[in-house]
Amino acid sequence: MKNFISKAIFTSYIALSIGALNAQAQLFKTENPYYSRTAENHLKVSNTEWKRILKPELYQVAREGATETAFTGKYNEFDEKGTYYCAVCGNTLFFSTSKFATTCGWPSFYQPVRKNSVKYRKDNSYHMERTEVLCGRCDSHLGHVFDDGPKPTGNRFCMNSICLEFVADKKNN
Repeated sequence: MKNFISKAIFTSYIALSIGALNAQAQLFKTENPYYSRTAENHLKVSNTEWKRILKPELYQVAREGATETAFTGKYNEFDEKGTYYCAVCGNTLFFSTSKFATTCGWPSFYQPVRKNSVKYRKDNSYHMERTEVLCGRCDSHLGHVFDDGPKPTGNRFCMNSICLEFVADKKNN
């Protein structure tokens, strides 16, 4: 009986691992040599190279600054505990503990993991004045930040789900 339980646990672990790898592979056309959840070095990769590597949907939002349709992203109404990474390069962006419910249609956070997780750029597109949020490692477009968020920061980082990759906390599995 004990051996059967050990095999069942091992089989479940393998299935979960394969599922996580398949989810990550869905973001890329080919293997992404720039993806790392531990590296913090700034990447200087051409859009030509990113276009070769990334799926068209991710490329359009992350590299061309498009926006996914409101209320359609996989993390809009998503509540699990864990960490959000840049789907393009693996940079650590947000902890789920800074995510909050909002009616804007995109996943929202009140602060990034660390100051250099993200960068900011003025965005005057669509006759609006906004602040664009970019990945601090690969300069991919993630979304925008607004000053109507909750305490303690008052910020609302309104992010595109497609640009995020979520990894659940191990203790919750």
